[in-house]
Amino acid sequence: MSQFPDPYPPGAGQDAIQPPPGQAHGRPSGEAYGQPGQGYGQPGPGLTPAPPVPADYGYGQYPNAVPQGMYVDQASGVVLPQGTQLASVGRRIGAYFLSPLLVIVTLGIGYLVWGLLIWGNGQTPALQVLGMRVWQSDTNRVAGFWRMALREIVGRFVEGLLSVITELTSFVLFAASKDHKTLHDHIAGTVVLYDPDKVLAS
Repeated sequence: MSQFPDPYPPGAGQDAIQPPPGQAHGRPSGEAYGQPGQGYGQPGPGLTPAPPVPADYGYGQYPNAVPQGMYVDQASGVVLPQGTQLASVGRRIGAYFLSPLLVIVTLGIGYLVWGLLIWGNGQTPALQVLGMRVWQSDTNRVAGFWRMALREIVGRFVEGLLSVITELTSFVLFAASKDHKTLHDHIAGTVVLYDPDKVLAS
């Protein structure tokens, strides 16, 4: 026979293990996890309550989040539209040498008119032929007419003030920087993208 008394003697039934009315199993009525009298979700002594969740919590709370349809170019850190890529050094050099050839072929005036017509699309004649487009990295949009005017007129003028020095400086900036910005790109706040599928045409 066991030396310990049976806590539930025969015949006690379920009544022997039921708590008194109004009391939950294992703790007196009104008690929760913590001190007596505390409700669920209330902090114990010395604890700070959690701040309430704002009603507008959700999308838009992270200013550095990449907008939908965009991605971050890992080499340069520039946010670009899906389907495009930063124009390569070789493609940009190709546009540099193509421009004077197009000026000759179009007799100069044709090149100027052509350029004025497509500046609003973020392009120059050489960029258009080679499938490139100027992108405003500060506003995440294709460069408009006036931004192109800043780039092609003011930027080129600054480059031409001390032709050899500024052209060399512009080339070094372009070739050495991760985002391949020339001096006139820095002035206009632009980068040049390769857009083979014309996703920026609209």
